[in-house]
Amino acid sequence: MSKPVVLPDPAKLPKKKIVRTITPRMRKVLVLVFALVALLVANALYLSAITALEWFSGKTYQDYFYQFMFLGHLVLGLILILPFLAFGISHLRLARKRRNRRAVKIGYALFAMSIAVLVSGILLTRAGGFDLKQPIVRSAVYWMHVICPLLAIWLYWLHRLAGPRIKWRIGVGYLGFVGMIVGVMVWGQFQDPRNWFAQGPESGTKYFEPSLARTASGNFIPAEALMNDEYCKRCHADVHAGWEKSVHRFSSFNNPPYLASVHETRQVALARDGNVQAARWCAGCHDPVPFFSGAFDDPNFDMVDHPTAHSGITCTSCHAITNVNSTRGNADYTIEEPQHYPFAYSDNELLQWVNNQLIKAKPSFHKKTFLKPFHKSAEFCSTCHKVHLPYELNHYKAFLRGQNHYDNYLLSGVSGHGARSFYYPPKAEVNCNGCHMPLKPSNDFGAKFFAGAKELSIHDHLFPSANTGIAWLLDHPDTIKAHQEFLHGTMRVDLFGVREDGEIDGKLIAPLSPSVPELQPGKTYLFETVIRTLKLGHLFTQGTADSNEVWLEVTVTSDGKVIGKSGGIDPEKQNEVDPWSHFVNVFMLDKDGNRINRRNPQDIVTPLYNHQIPPGAGQTVHYSFEVPENLSAPLEVEVKLQYRKFDQEYMEIVDKATQKLGLPIRGSQPGEAYVNNLPVTTLAVDRITFPIEGIDAEISNDADEFPLWQRWNDYGIGLFLKGKGELRQAADAFTEVEKLNRWDGPMNLARVLEREGRLDEAVAALQRAAEFSEEDAYPRWTWAWLSGVINRQQDRLPEAIQNLRSVLTDQTPEMQKRGFDFSLDYEVINLLGQALFDLGRKRARQGREEEAEKLWEEAIAEFEKTLQIDSENLTAHYNLQHLYTEIGNKDQAAHHGKLHEMFKPDDNAKGRAVRLAREKYPAANHAAEAVVIYDLLPPGVDRERKNASTESQND
Repeated sequence: MSKPVVLPDPAKLPKKKIVRTITPRMRKVLVLVFALVALLVANALYLSAITALEWFSGKTYQDYFYQFMFLGHLVLGLILILPFLAFGISHLRLARKRRNRRAVKIGYALFAMSIAVLVSGILLTRAGGFDLKQPIVRSAVYWMHVICPLLAIWLYWLHRLAGPRIKWRIGVGYLGFVGMIVGVMVWGQFQDPRNWFAQGPESGTKYFEPSLARTASGNFIPAEALMNDEYCKRCHADVHAGWEKSVHRFSSFNNPPYLASVHETRQVALARDGNVQAARWCAGCHDPVPFFSGAFDDPNFDMVDHPTAHSGITCTSCHAITNVNSTRGNADYTIEEPQHYPFAYSDNELLQWVNNQLIKAKPSFHKKTFLKPFHKSAEFCSTCHKVHLPYELNHYKAFLRGQNHYDNYLLSGVSGHGARSFYYPPKAEVNCNGCHMPLKPSNDFGAKFFAGAKELSIHDHLFPSANTGIAWLLDHPDTIKAHQEFLHGTMRVDLFGVREDGEIDGKLIAPLSPSVPELQPGKTYLFETVIRTLKLGHLFTQGTADSNEVWLEVTVTSDGKVIGKSGGIDPEKQNEVDPWSHFVNVFMLDKDGNRINRRNPQDIVTPLYNHQIPPGAGQTVHYSFEVPENLSAPLEVEVKLQYRKFDQEYMEIVDKATQKLGLPIRGSQPGEAYVNNLPVTTLAVDRITFPIEGIDAEISNDADEFPLWQRWNDYGIGLFLKGKGELRQAADAFTEVEKLNRWDGPMNLARVLEREGRLDEAVAALQRAAEFSEEDAYPRWTWAWLSGVINRQQDRLPEAIQNLRSVLTDQTPEMQKRGFDFSLDYEVINLLGQALFDLGRKRARQGREEEAEKLWEEAIAEFEKTLQIDSENLTAHYNLQHLYTEIGNKDQAAHHGKLHEMFKPDDNAKGRAVRLAREKYPAANHAAEAVVIYDLLPPGVDRERKNASTESQND
């Protein structure tokens, strides 16, 4: 029988040493961790609530308080790192051998999840030069920072199931209290969402008229708020470097030509009005800092030394704009003092660093503040690149159209909105930035992977274009080079053909190259030259078209000797270009027929001629040359399209004005006439060598790189655009295009025939154009527009209406792919409105009054569409005046009649100015003729006397 087992007395057993996983010292650290986490939870609830509110409402509720709360989130998170790591590592070290392996494993997972929260938070601060440029990566890290805390709370609950019970009452009470406080705070912010697109009160316009600009508050903006370019440079060094050499940077009194012009405008206004407020018209675009801070209105404003005088268009001047009020131009935008993150203006380096880190960690509010959707639109550019001259400026008319980039871009084929172009790109250029802000590689904070870009890029804020003159005056050779590289390939010049007998209707031998005709000594020929715009979305030349100097330089040589010339530069006249050259410019006049030679907008009345070239179009120029009898070598003709900004006359005026102001320009010599050494850029060139009858020589000319049909087409376009004087020659050119099996031939021939009134023949030409197959991809929208034009003239009004509606409403897959939308072509809209108006009148004459009124209502709707796009449209106001008269609405008829009277040109003043100018400027008078032939004369021949003699003989 076995003995019973006697168990030892537990009281007498040796006690095991209990190893605590949380020591008294660790408990103090844990209390600190809990306190920090509690504060972070409250802070995170507020931040999350604002974020969710913005997501659901689509509005912005972030404000200055929010930024401080976010700063608190960063600070609390950084403070939490050390105590959390200290407690976590110690706790894991003490608990790692516990028997409850489930609790230990959950503890490991909790610690790892908490580390993920901290690491993701640090990554999102983008501190120390580390950045998350890839949107996908940054988004992944952000969501990790959002989701991991929730997982950590769940893991903490599981972990505590193995330990002391969680004191839910304290936690629930705390969350309830925090939720109530956060709810009150969020409710308060919900009442006042951020107004991003404020238009500004009408009451504030009195400080800025006649500029259309206004501020969001109606008050002035401190200069400091607009002049913080160095602040922007901290994160956007590459953007700043481009802007620093741009013409935007030198738009104000730091631009010598502008300084000379605006100084005169201010002086004229002061003498005439007793104040300089008329010059506000300039300031809304050129001088935003002194303008919006109120300094500009001071008649004694120091244009040389005032702190704001040399700011130009600053970063904030563009990026603080909150609204494009309209596309009228004249600075019709609203700007505000932007709301910055805390410490933006601090001089303390630490606080500056904190400000930078706030922006980097939470850039969304900064981005919304300074980059709005309209910044990427052509409408944004229209605010300053479209102008009209108001009565306050000129004391002449309430409205006179000035430069206008926007509308001729909008109505071009390049934009994909103009249905009447000669050429269309493979894909529409949807805004100005596509050309003038090309992508460039960069590591700026704002750089990103744009569509199609293989590396991080930004948009170039040099805004490359054509203003080499300012860059030369400021001695910025790299900027000159950048502009010249941008201009490469934008234009083409083609020595297209030769006409015998030196007459416009002489026999045409074309196209030239590689084969050329043999010229006979003693005979006179016309060299037919074509200028073509290739990569432009607006008129050429644009902007300061009255002082831009674009001309054709034609040189005829034989055996190395110049025997004929046009467009030469005369060193003895301070590098003046021969005034008898063909200029691609606008010869603008004042009321007394004097040339607007110094950018004096207050005096503008009318142009004597306008030689600007539309986008995707040509200009044909005729040169007369008599082949000498005594040649011993072939004849070489070189044609160059030259560009210089600005012309000699203007630069001499600028020199004198800036000398008086104590700011002499580069190249200025006191007491001496200014020599214009601004760079001359060759935009395009063509050369042909002609054999001479009786001279045995081997001749070789390279074949032209452009298609034969296109050369004929460009030649015809140039003739067509010159007006009625050369329509027959244009028709001949387009007939040749049709022979080369191109739809452009009959389509463009129909334009010529319609203008000549040969409507049946125009219809036949359009029918031939329509026979081309889909593969030929002829623009059906242009065909429909032309059909509408001709049908209306033939009184086939229902058909015309159908044609024109199809232009505005059709959307084929091809059009969608190319980004074409012709519903904005207000010239077609107007034509549709006129056709509806005409049909209504026809129905009224037939006694069908109800139909007539319905058609007139439709016509009114169409013209109102035009005014939504172009509120100053003369045609729309004229027709609306008469439409409202027809339906008996006298008030609206009077309203549009008044606007039509304001917008229409003053023909009486134009006639007087043109008549006086023709007497004063023989060369410009010659260039303004309907058909112009320029002489290629040997050096030393008095060109003015020669032309005067020729015109006398013609008379």
